[in-house]
Amino acid sequence: MQEHEKNLMLLIVIGAAIGFAKLLVSDEKLTWRLIIGRTILGAATSTISGAIILQVPDINPLALIAIASALGILGSTFIENWLKSQTTRWGVK
Repeated sequence: MQEHEKNLMLLIVIGAAIGFAKLLVSDEKLTWRLIIGRTILGAATSTISGAIILQVPDINPLALIAIASALGILGSTFIENWLKSQTTRWGVK
């Protein structure tokens, strides 16, 4: 496995762990749909930090992990709230 593939897998795992951990500390009722959805959403938002490698190819891996963690936390919350507002606007429950 090449270095960029390892970094991508690491970012996905970090984001998935953050999404799952955020769900575990919330007061929401755990359902499989919610668990899978939050895990995927966390993984997807944290992989966005991989675009930073295009701008700063020699970025420190620890800095990349920190950025991925921040995006995994802030990004998924923002996206989830936006999607909820859109579904209520469209009349979907």
